[in-house]
Amino acid sequence: MTLAQKTIEIATAQIGVEEIPRNSNSGPEVEIYLRSVGLSKGYAWCMAFVYWCTQKASLQINTKNPLKKTAGVLDQYNSRPLLAEKTPKPGDVFIMDLKNGLGHAGFVEKIVGSTIYTIEGNTNDTGSREGYKVARRKRDIKNVKGFLRL
Repeated sequence: MTLAQKTIEIATAQIGVEEIPRNSNSGPEVEIYLRSVGLSKGYAWCMAFVYWCTQKASLQINTKNPLKKTAGVLDQYNSRPLLAEKTPKPGDVFIMDLKNGLGHAGFVEKIVGSTIYTIEGNTNDTGSREGYKVARRKRDIKNVKGFLRL
């Protein structure tokens, strides 16, 4: 099994995890994601979720995690140019640049035409970058800055 496949398996098992209380950037699982990148509760956690899933997967299949230990979406993307891709594949990390230093990230589960089907943390039913749960979403590829290939 590849790192990307194992990571998606782990991310899928997290679907439904929610902040406690909602919109607090805290809760038992959320705080585990944040601790994986050296942060305490209260921080935006989409990239911490990505890092935690990838780290857990890398340990399970005995390989190195290629991601930087950071909760910063754009920091992650900018620090890993050798992983950057413009065209998505299942298992990739998608990176959105929402301007003013804000970003959002998650995993590509599948691609249909110009739409990526994702698993992402810190989202909600409208696809916000500051939501309260791990969920599946659909996003237009044109709204994505790039992809990191695990």
